Amino acid sequence: MNNRSLTRGDGAVIGAALLLLIASFLNFYAAKDCNADGCAVSAWKSELFPLLPSVHLLGLIAAGLFVASRFQPEGRKVLGIGLAQWGAVLSVAAAWDALWSLFRGNEVFGLAAGAYLSFVAAAALAAAMLLTLQGLPALKAPLLPAPRPQQPQQAQPYGGQQAQPYPGVQQGGYGYPGQTGGHGMPADQSFGGEQYGYPQGQQQPQQPQQPSAEFAAFWFAVPVARPLYAEDGSGQQIAELTPGTWYLAVEQRGGALVAQTQDGRRGVLQDVSGIQRG
Repeated sequence: MNNRSLTRGDGAVIGAALLLLIASFLNFYAAKDCNADGCAVSAWKSELFPLLPSVHLLGLIAAGLFVASRFQPEGRKVLGIGLAQWGAVLSVAAAWDALWSLFRGNEVFGLAAGAYLSFVAAAALAAAMLLTLQGLPALKAPLLPAPRPQQPQQAQPYGGQQAQPYPGVQQGGYGYPGQTGGHGMPADQSFGGEQYGYPQGQQQPQQPQQPSAEFAAFWFAVPVARPLYAEDGSGQQIAELTPGTWYLAVEQRGGALVAQTQDGRRGVLQDVSGIQRG
């Protein structure tokens, strides 16, 4: 995986986490009718423990687990739960703690900007994770546009000049039926009533048929996340192709493609509808 595998949902999670980090340094509670410097405290002050670990640090850990799941092999779990699911659960807990912190004001201390911003950031973090896991189309789109793969340059003949066919010889074949014969001689030209050394009237040996064109490997990208199955036909999913990443098609099997991921794994992509060729 690389950063081009990140989706807009991942970008929303990262943005909400940064907002939550900023909110932790702002004043959370402020004393009423007090303009002195010591009248306000942020989440980093010991007087507000355990506000910092239960809201801000918990939210940052949740975001880290969610984004880290994009860079882990498909199916990686901790205690039977995926990293993205762990992040979503912890983000909901952080939003719940931030909500209850809004009711801790009293007659002496009131809520400051950091309290409101912390709740907004924690709620946005949880919402972004849950909607991304639900597969909201707007959040599944790639965060960064996929680059166009570089096309290999066609090799030039020795000397840098394009090779030209011999006069009178057509391009596209050599000695096949219906085409110009080899060495610039027409296929039906004869010498003394004979064709290329065969007696007149004797049937010329049948020329071999032109072989079919071989499959040419190409780069492609998928419009949405699609599973990649094992080549042995067992139906086991070995990876998931994600939008925004280029994969290499190395073989065609009927209506399916054998694709190779960036880490060298090969599998069968059964659904090839809407793929973008490089």
